[in-house]
Amino acid sequence: MDNVCEEEVFSSLFKTNSKTVFNYIYYKFGNEEKAHDAVQEAFVKLWENCAKVSPDKARSYVYTVANNMYLNVIKAEKVRLKYADKSEKTTHESPDYVMEEKEFKDKLDRALDSLPENQRTTFLLNRIDGKKYAEIADLEGVSVKAIEKRMHLALKSLREQIDGI
Repeated sequence: MDNVCEEEVFSSLFKTNSKTVFNYIYYKFGNEEKAHDAVQEAFVKLWENCAKVSPDKARSYVYTVANNMYLNVIKAEKVRLKYADKSEKTTHESPDYVMEEKEFKDKLDRALDSLPENQRTTFLLNRIDGKKYAEIADLEGVSVKAIEKRMHLALKSLREQIDGI
């Protein structure tokens, strides 16, 4: 039987789950550094407790630790989700187009910021990461119906706030 304490098993768990855990926490924190910290902390705790966690429970364990770290930090500060455009793009578009695009992006950011955290997370996991409702429900520990409702409310709110979506 595989054991999380075996380096190959642990490494495989890390490779399979670290990116999704990062995205999940990033969507909640809106901060890359905190998301990286949460992922690192979660996998350190998994390693420290490798004898107590079975491989089939490891994924859930890592999400829970990362989410708990998020919840502890959230008590101390307000969450703001911001998208940082990492590279300044040179464009051949007209200045008017560039300005409209920036205004739309700002409007979208404000609309996403105004969503309740659970709707924002559900929306981003589905639309950015391509996660299916069942996967999101599993991550969040709720029913698929709850995810469907969150998504419906998120889309409704975004439509109301942004013309043309």
